[in-house]
Amino acid sequence: MPKRGPKRQKTSADDNASKDDEERRLESLLLGYQDEDEGEEENGKELQNLTDRDLFFVDDDAGPSGEAGRDEEDDDEENEEEKGSDDDNDDDDEAEPAERLAKPEPVLSSRKKPAWTDPSDPPVVSLVASKRSRKLRDAPSETTLSGRAPDGLRNDGVKAKTTTNDNDSLFTSTAGILSRQSRRTLSPGILAIERLRDANQSSQKADVKSLAFHPSERVPVLAVGTSDRRVRLYNVDGHTSPLLQTLHIPTIPFTSQSSVSFHPSGTHLLLTGNRPYYAVYDLQSGALKTHNGLWGTRFSTPGIAKAECMEITAFSPTGEMLAVAGRGGNVHLVDWRSGGGQVVGTLKCGAGGGIRELWWTKEREEEGLVVLTGDAEVCLWDVGQRRGGFRGAGRAMAGTTTGGWMAIGSNSGLVNMYTADAFVGTSSSTAQPKPTKTIGNLTTAISTLRFNHDAQLMAVASREKKDAMKLIHLPSLTAFSNWPTSSSPIGHVTAVDFSPRSDYLAIGNTKGRVLLYHLRDYGKS
Repeated sequence: MPKRGPKRQKTSADDNASKDDEERRLESLLLGYQDEDEGEEENGKELQNLTDRDLFFVDDDAGPSGEAGRDEEDDDEENEEEKGSDDDNDDDDEAEPAERLAKPEPVLSSRKKPAWTDPSDPPVVSLVASKRSRKLRDAPSETTLSGRAPDGLRNDGVKAKTTTNDNDSLFTSTAGILSRQSRRTLSPGILAIERLRDANQSSQKADVKSLAFHPSERVPVLAVGTSDRRVRLYNVDGHTSPLLQTLHIPTIPFTSQSSVSFHPSGTHLLLTGNRPYYAVYDLQSGALKTHNGLWGTRFSTPGIAKAECMEITAFSPTGEMLAVAGRGGNVHLVDWRSGGGQVVGTLKCGAGGGIRELWWTKEREEEGLVVLTGDAEVCLWDVGQRRGGFRGAGRAMAGTTTGGWMAIGSNSGLVNMYTADAFVGTSSSTAQPKPTKTIGNLTTAISTLRFNHDAQLMAVASREKKDAMKLIHLPSLTAFSNWPTSSSPIGHVTAVDFSPRSDYLAIGNTKGRVLLYHLRDYGKS
């Protein structure tokens, strides 16, 4: 009798297959199974033979809250699917479970969108939004770049430049905007100059005696003193230069180029003439006050008041002292801060020839005074020690505030140029410093000398001859060849002044005109 093979073990699948409907119904009643519809039984046959461990996948990393949230989402999805199942056909019902299993669950981002964004914060730029932005990445893992702009095109080989922002340095500085302009070096030979409308075009009635620009570049005001004892203030704008105000001082005749002068602070206007008293105009309050002489001198003596005058004056660079030329070669030092014309010292220069010019210098925080006497002598004084220096010869004199240059004009039209080094060691009254150069472009007596603010230009003029004026290039000590021209209506020059930044040049003459020129090398008109 042949041996039978091993008895085949029945599986659950065979048992289920051999069961009829009655047995399955009884099992559902005893064991709690639910009776499913026929259509659902057919749809579930593909999963009925799987074991329990193959039917479920447990994610160990998900927390309780995540599982609960996922169950709630699954319930919501099932409810929505049940509501829409009535409209779907049988084919869609069969494919729906497979699509639900194949569709991945959405990953919820743990980073929430901020409720408010500060506009001052630098924006975050995405480096994966486009192909062009991907080129800015240093590594594939870099996805964003913070900042207002990329520091440079790194893949193009352009290195980022660490430059200082001009606006940031401007706001953190206390210096003025105009003072931050870089210094321009003038070239010799040709000067970029153009003529504008006359500054006093609205009123030209008397000879011009004095010209003075306001010391601040932010206040484009020009004061013009004329022989009719009036001072007119003009707003120099490069076009019409309208008249701002007219001051009439009938008791003070203006006779020199220093008769009208601004205080270095720009708050007051000093008015003097060949009288023993003076007037001060307050630009802020608009008040005009007359002072009856100086205390401590013969200016305040009633019996001999006519013997003195205040025709020649000069403010110190700081504005604390006022030098006033007196009779007999005396120079009185007035304490301007006291406000009462108090004389604190007197310097003796020359004999009976009087004083023609006064000029202040400042070297190493020490103020000095240069005096040109009527006897054609030049005296240098150390104001702090009341000590005099060398003596020279001249008729007109001017210099730079810092002491870099000093010019002395003669009766023959020659101008001797001196540097600060020329006066070192000239404490003896007989010492004669050697001039750096002698300029001989004019042939008549020099009456006007004026330097600009950066000591690159000097104006030289003679009143005795018509159109006798030159502009000197100081670095080369040569005259500009293109100005003045034969058509320049300069006339007989009586006063000259540069604006604080040298963008304007004003020239007064005996016809009452104030010619206005624009120097293009120093700014736009």
